[in-house]
Amino acid sequence: MEDSTIIYEKDHAKVTYYPTKQMIGVKWDGNVSVDQYRETFMSALEHAKKGFPVKRFYSDTREQGVVGPENRKWFENEMLPKAIEAGLERAGAISSANVFKRYYLNMLLKSVGKFNLPFKLCGSEEEVVEFLMKDEKVTN
Repeated sequence: MEDSTIIYEKDHAKVTYYPTKQMIGVKWDGNVSVDQYRETFMSALEHAKKGFPVKRFYSDTREQGVVGPENRKWFENEMLPKAIEAGLERAGAISSANVFKRYYLNMLLKSVGKFNLPFKLCGSEEEVVEFLMKDEKVTN
């Protein structure tokens, strides 16, 4: 994609901000500890709080390891409400959908449903970006 800034990069994840799309993408790689999982998402939230609008978000989980229930609950109960409060309007995930990942992503779908946040599981970066960019509700 065009203009982008890497705002966080470690062995387990890379977080990229796309200013013209007001979008953040996270690409995961392997298993993560509780601290690594939270630090990755918090880097995106902190970036938004510094005055960089984040209305769209996607998570590329194709290379991500198993996400434990502690991380999933934290995401649902703490991270997601804070992200919406900070301006998030639409989200998506890219998945290869093995059985463990499918369970995690289905739990995320339930979570975002509680907040009426448009969310879609996609098979590629192109598909998720197309979904995130087509919503009339999101204003630039």
